[in-house]
Amino acid sequence: MFGRAMLRRCPNCGGRRIFGRWLVLADDCPSCGIHFERQEGYWVGAVAINTVATVILFSVVFVGTMVLFWPDVPWGGILAVVVVMNLLFPIVFYPVSKTLWIAIDLAVHPEVRGDSAR
Repeated sequence: MFGRAMLRRCPNCGGRRIFGRWLVLADDCPSCGIHFERQEGYWVGAVAINTVATVILFSVVFVGTMVLFWPDVPWGGILAVVVVMNLLFPIVFYPVSKTLWIAIDLAVHPEVRGDSAR
């Protein structure tokens, strides 16, 4: 499930075309019919995954660059890189965070009758 989610496919069946545009997820999987938003407020988990991934990436880049260039750390360059990275990465990663959240939810709460649109 998690491999399919990382490829922006339906974690349940691996179906493609679940995203109409980069950030727009279909309500239901066109292949298996599972309804993605299982309850109100469902996507808070996807936002949390996105936030944690962004913080981890920031930490790795920030600390890695400091260690690499120590003692003459280019603070201006680091600032420029991490600001751009922290603006772009969450947008690029958001569809993956949604499919990862669906995969986590399906792993914890498997699909039950009534979850499918069909």
